[in-house]
Amino acid sequence: MLRLSALGDVCNLVPTVRALQRQWPGVRITWIIGKAEHSLLAGLSGVEFVVYDKASGLAGMRRLWRELGDARFDVLLHMQQALRASVLSLGLKAKVRVGYDKARAKDAQHWFTHRQLAPHPRAHVLESFLDFARLLGVEDTSLAWDMPVPEMAFEEATALTGEAAYLLMSPCANPRLRNFRNWSAEGYAAVIEHAWAQYGLKTVLTGGGSTQEREMGERIAALCRPGAVIDAIGATSLKGLLALIAGARAVIAPDSGPVHMANAMGTPVVGLFATTNPDRAAPYLWRDYVVNRYPDAVRAYMHREPDDITWGQRVRHPDAMALIRVDDVVERLDALLVRPNDRKEEERPDEA
Repeated sequence: MLRLSALGDVCNLVPTVRALQRQWPGVRITWIIGKAEHSLLAGLSGVEFVVYDKASGLAGMRRLWRELGDARFDVLLHMQQALRASVLSLGLKAKVRVGYDKARAKDAQHWFTHRQLAPHPRAHVLESFLDFARLLGVEDTSLAWDMPVPEMAFEEATALTGEAAYLLMSPCANPRLRNFRNWSAEGYAAVIEHAWAQYGLKTVLTGGGSTQEREMGERIAALCRPGAVIDAIGATSLKGLLALIAGARAVIAPDSGPVHMANAMGTPVVGLFATTNPDRAAPYLWRDYVVNRYPDAVRAYMHREPDDITWGQRVRHPDAMALIRVDDVVERLDALLVRPNDRKEEERPDEA
């Protein structure tokens, strides 16, 4: 399997791994993966990881090719639609190379593969990954993750939160990308105040250590009453973030890794979508709780109808996320927190 990035995408790929393992118990799976993504999934049962650091460029590819020089794979699942990944695939020895169908392939990926997936127009990312298993003849594509979280990660989470019940909020998408996916500090703060006043829930802010993320966390905290916010931005490992997500009553975040991490951990999640189509990229099990202003953003800033643009096309406008209203988010959060049949409760083993 060749899929280097990103954090959300590799979470969405794990059910395909589990489907392959159910179909062929004992199958040997090698996953070529990015550096940060490996730190998130390290320990995934039945998978040998080979890490490629994208910053290492062609020199890193050569090292990887030497590392796998004696490996002969029955099948290469080329699951990364990027020219860099296709070049990397050239140094791997495989009998069959499977990639996306021409409609879904980017950067001419279909030139680097022997077989292509059957067409699947308007597929969710998670379903696109499962299409690889379907092509190989896998029958049971039911969803399972079983993401590994070590005890030290739970200790890391507890050190930040203590025993208090909490909401987790990851306010920023990848700060290295100019993707306009972030909502406003004022909006986040209003939702935090609602969670504190209505449910007595503190909110844990999470994210990386970039200047943009830290400044966002500081602005949000300054708008909230004392004690309502635990600022953990830049303070956790990725495994620690998984543990925090596992313990949260709910997660709120824009289109970014944490919404898919929450989906994988069975934690209720409110995804905030205006620049990205949630039909393609929402947290899969929680699509009914997405705040979806994408159609409005397409009409307002692209002057098109959603059905008339390319599937997966983003709205790259700095005002798109402002279409999301506080009431939208509060409504979805309330619906999650008052549900009579909480999925996380249902999935807990019998303590008897």
